[in-house]
Order: sequence, then C-alpha cells, then structure tokens
Amino acid sequence: MVRKTDRDNWITRRLESLQLKLARPDALAQLAFLGIIAGIMTGIVIVAFRLLAEGVLAMLLSGNPENYEALAWQYRALLPIFAGLFLILLFQFASKGIHVLGVARVMERMAYHQGHLRLRELLLQFFGAAAAIIGGYSVGREGPHVHLGASSGSLLGQWLRLPNNSIRTLVGCGTAAGIAASFNTPLAGVIFALEIVMLEYTIASFIPVILAAASATLVSIAVFGNEAGFDIPTMELANLAHMPLVLLRGLAVGILSAAFIHSMQFVTGIGRSFALWQRFLAAALIAALFAVLLPEVMGIGYDSVNDALLGELGLFALALLVAGKLLATSLSVGLGIPGGMIGPSLFIGAVLGALVANLFVLAGFEVDVGFFALLGMGAMMGASLQAPLAALTAIMELTHSPGIIMPGMVVIITASLTASELFRKESLFITMLKASGMDYSTTPVLQALRRIVVAGTMSKSCVRTEATIGQEAAQELLQHKPAWLIIGSEKGPHTLLRAADLAGYLEARGADNDETIDLMEIPGRRYGLAPIHLQATLQEAQEQLNNSNAEALYVQRQTAPGINRVYGILTREMIDATYR
Repeated sequence: MVRKTDRDNWITRRLESLQLKLARPDALAQLAFLGIIAGIMTGIVIVAFRLLAEGVLAMLLSGNPENYEALAWQYRALLPIFAGLFLILLFQFASKGIHVLGVARVMERMAYHQGHLRLRELLLQFFGAAAAIIGGYSVGREGPHVHLGASSGSLLGQWLRLPNNSIRTLVGCGTAAGIAASFNTPLAGVIFALEIVMLEYTIASFIPVILAAASATLVSIAVFGNEAGFDIPTMELANLAHMPLVLLRGLAVGILSAAFIHSMQFVTGIGRSFALWQRFLAAALIAALFAVLLPEVMGIGYDSVNDALLGELGLFALALLVAGKLLATSLSVGLGIPGGMIGPSLFIGAVLGALVANLFVLAGFEVDVGFFALLGMGAMMGASLQAPLAALTAIMELTHSPGIIMPGMVVIITASLTASELFRKESLFITMLKASGMDYSTTPVLQALRRIVVAGTMSKSCVRTEATIGQEAAQELLQHKPAWLIIGSEKGPHTLLRAADLAGYLEARGADNDETIDLMEIPGRRYGLAPIHLQATLQEAQEQLNNSNAEALYVQRQTAPGINRVYGILTREMIDATYR
C-alpha cells in the first residue's frame, strides 16, 4: 500500500511539473511529444472511421464505395431514408446542447470554451457522419475528420489535465492530423489548422502541429497506401496567354462560391424553425429524390471529380452536376446532417472549372479542361472556406502537380476576393455558426491572451495570512520578502495587499509595539480577489475579472477533496503587460 501511494504521489508530482512547464508558450519539447501522440490517436480514429464508412459502402456498391449508380433506383432511394431514421434516433438521445458539428463546432469551442470537446460529441460525429456518408447524403468526410481529430487532441489534453493553452494546441494538432489522414496531405493539414482553427502562425504552434500531421499521415499510409487523391497526370499552365482566362475562371468561382454560402445560410436559418426530427426527415426525403434523379451527387463524389479532371464529362452533364451538388449539399448540411463541406466544395469547383473550360473551347480557345477543373477545385475551396493557402496546398498535394502553384495563387485569390469583398460573404464555417444562432468573433488581443496560461504570468511571490495578526507573525510573513499578501479566512482568500505596505507600516509604528495588526485597516491599496483555475488562459482570467468585479485573482487548483492549493496571484496589470 505504501509503495502504491508513493508511486501515485510520484506520478502526481511529475504530471504537475509537466502542467506547469506547458503553461509557458515556449514549451516546445513537451508539446512536440504530445503532438506526436495526438497525431497517432487521430490517425487511428480516422482509419477506423474510413474503414467503417468505406467498408459498408464497398459491400453495398459492388466493391466501389463511390458507385451509387450501380444500385437500382429503389435501393438508392432507401439508403438516405434508413440513414435518416438512424440519425434521428442517434441525435434525439445524444445531441443535447450540441447545435452544430464538424469544423464549425471546433471553431466555436476554440473561441468560447478553450478547445474543450467532449467524448459524447466525438462519438456523435463518428457514427453520425458515417451514417450520412453511407446513406448517400451529399456531404464530405473532411469536416468530420477535423472534428474527430480535434476531439482526440482535446480529450488527450483534458485527461492529462493540461493548461488550456496546451489543450488549444492539441486541438490544432488533431485538426491537422484529421485533414492529413483524409488524403495523405500533411502540409495541407498543417496550413488548415493554423489558418482556420488556431488563427496563428508561431513556432510553438508549427512544430507540434507538423509532427501531428506527419504522424497521422504515417498511420493512414500504413493502412490505405500512399496514392494521390486523384488519378490524373501532372498538370501545369501551358500558355501564359491564358492568364486572362484564369482570372475569369476565378471570378466565376467566386460568384458561385457566394451563391453556395448564401444558400447554406438560407437553409440553415429556415431549419432553425423546425424540430430536429423534422429537419432530418426532410433532408432524408430530399436526398432520396436526388438519389433517384441524379445519383452522381450522392456521397462524397470524388469519382465524378476525377472524371471532370480527366475531361470525360460533357457540357450538359457538368452544368447539371454543378447545380445538383450545390443544392443537395446546401439542403443536407443546412438541415443539420453531420457531414463536411470541404469535399462538396472541391466537387463543385472541379465540375464548374471543367464547365467553364468547355465554354472556352466552344469560344475557340485551346485550353486544357482538366487543368481548369483543377484550378476550380482550389478556387472553390479557398473562396468558400476563406482559406486560400490551405486550398492551394491541398490541390497541390492531392494531385502531385507543383506546376499549379502560380496560376493557383491567381485564381484562388481572385475567387476569394470576389466572394468576400464583392458579395460580402464570410467563410462557410462562420456563416453556419451565425446562421445556427451562435456568434463568432476574435481579435489579435484575444488570440494573444488565449496562447498564455495564468500559470505562466502569475506572481508566485506571495504568502497567505489572516486579516488580524501579531507583530511577530507580521515579521515572519516578511522574512522571505514576498511581493504580495493574500488575506483570507476559512471561506478562502478575499483581499490582496502589497507586502511593501505592511513593511512600511511596521517601520512606522516601531518594533516594540505589541498591538495586533488589522491588515484590512493599515494604510495601503487593497485588491478584491476572485479565484481562477491553474489551467485557465489569460483570456479566461480577463473574463473572470470583468464578471466578478474583482481587481485581482488568486490562482488555485484542487489537490484533494475540499482542499485547494494557491499557486500565485494575477492582477489586471500583469495581464495587460503580456500584449502591450
């Protein structure tokens, strides 16, 4: 028993040491190791998800998980109906308090809950998204992968009781790992995590996120191999004279992207007026209709994307697929079906790119249809997500076409500016959050405060004392030259006083005075105190100061039932000094 207790105490001490080290924003070695663990965890979860969804689809669709067209129309129509009924049961019992899933959920939890995600929503996303994809709904897998990865990283950090800034980093690690494991695109995963979820580019973020993405990619490659996402030849811009056409291509994608975002916003807003089961039932019936009339838009649809890249689709088919995929995705995701929007944006972009290229051919221009389809993929993703760098990196890694970089930059920026500046559209994720009734905002100051935990800023130079003490006790308090005195009672600390004020008072009254000293009455400035947890970020500390009307905080953590240890104090001035 003694040995077990000693071992537990040693583990507790080591864990506490790790927690305090991670409170600093420069704890690279520790974060790097945790990034690898988060990446491996995410890779395993993503592999399990893909094996489930793709395995079931392979059994249903004669070995090809994309070939919904092989099913008779009656069976195609039944798939989304059965999946919808399953989703209704699943969400009725498990979705309490969860209004949105996928990337939007991760962004919301990062902005307002320090990246804390729950096991319940991981399971909800896992089985819900798998059912949606198997059921043939027009959704992607990348958004669910991001949520699954972010949840894996967050749960790891919560299990280790890490500071909230480290949990946020692990959420970024899981996000990158989720994207990386989807297509074996580690660099795109890193850029996406930093550009969309973490909203920062720092060395402390880069290193663990890169390691997480690489680790998840290795896990994915070990199971699924290292083939490119799309089976197409290497592409590049053959003629610089076609650059005006590239610009026109970007403008067209930007317009369609704005329409896509608007339709998603409209459907989501309308859906809020209905109960969950009503929305899911409507989505199931709509998906069944598309399954009968236009099965090519069912599921992820990367087989159609590959056909567009190879120039194998006619003009009418391309136009039909653009309109069908946009409507099917808006109605599915907008009504709450737990799927992603990245895959559909790639689909719409590729097909629109091929459509525009065919129009250029009819106008007498000699252009490569596949090349313009590839540009469309990147432009649609960049404009819809407002993530130009992630989009450029994704299409380069998916197709192994480095020659796409320069024209890709031009078309993606043109499309992004058209959607954001001409039509005043925010990203799909922010639009979904706001349409669901949630606010989302961030500022450079908030980002700076979220990166640092109170333990990395607090003053440890403090001692606890009662309000009334004797001369000798007062001198003992000052023996180790603390900066602050934490005044409290059995109920806990309530006031903060500078130690210098007590020292000045003792010097003024003389050493022979035996009268008791009331620290609440002596000359000096006193700060009202409120508690803050050791794991909290400076953003949470600032919110606590504002909400409690306190002037300072004492940093604490429960070490045993009913016992809280005070680690230090934090004033508003200390917080302000971190970003001024």
